[in-house]
Amino acid sequence: MVEIIQEKLCTNHYVMDVVKDFYNKRIRIDDYRGDMCAIIKKITEVSDEHEIEKVIIKARKEDFETLIQNGFLCEATINRYFLGSDLFFFCKYYQTERRRSDDWIKEDEIVENVSKLSKEFQVNIPPADYQLRRMTENDAKGLATLYRAIFEVYPTPLHDPEYIKKTMNDGTIYFGYVYADEIVSAASAEVNNDYKNAELTDCATLVEHRKHGLMKVLLQRLEKELANDGIFCAYSIARSLSFGMNAALHQLDYVYRGRLGKNCYIFNKLEDMNVWVKDLSTTILK
Repeated sequence: MVEIIQEKLCTNHYVMDVVKDFYNKRIRIDDYRGDMCAIIKKITEVSDEHEIEKVIIKARKEDFETLIQNGFLCEATINRYFLGSDLFFFCKYYQTERRRSDDWIKEDEIVENVSKLSKEFQVNIPPADYQLRRMTENDAKGLATLYRAIFEVYPTPLHDPEYIKKTMNDGTIYFGYVYADEIVSAASAEVNNDYKNAELTDCATLVEHRKHGLMKVLLQRLEKELANDGIFCAYSIARSLSFGMNAALHQLDYVYRGRLGKNCYIFNKLEDMNVWVKDLSTTILK
């Protein structure tokens, strides 16, 4: 079975973009219009057919009450996602174990401690032998090598250079640091040109190079690229158990907007993911 299938489902009652993510045992509705009750009925049928454990809908505020009435939970939001209007992550679970999180209290404590950190910090200037540049298709193999070294398991097939090339052709922007002809740190911005937003994601730095604060510089460089293109809604979805990544986003003025329970496999288990959001239009970018 193909692990990820993207489909557009159309009837006289609705149109929706569906991602069937069999590896993570979930279905995600990335976009839709039409009768929400008919949409819910259809995705329930699809979930039953494929023994899906979780459904995620990127919903609009107009459908808030309908989704609540049909047993969905609002787990997180992204401000100004839909050309200035807010997105609500509504989720429904079809398996009890998928709903349960043993680390939830610990993750709450991480967010609480991160929120106490000062945002007054100095972004490090890496040593001169670290070269910052935008990645191209010629770097796909090097990026795949980096991601393979960091993530044994990841929600998307970043271990595959051809997949990385495809994402570049689809509009994803990659920046990275090169040291001694090796890509040692990288991050990307997955751009949604329809709604003018971008997810900052795929953040990875080799352990021996983490002391230089490369990731914060990469994220700022991606933000500048996005703002220059008129994309002001930036967000990131970070592992809830990663103090360092959540701290970096907080210090870069991202605001915590909720947590997606057991959202996807990273490393060796299903992980809860924190949602962080930033309005680049009100930010002075360096």
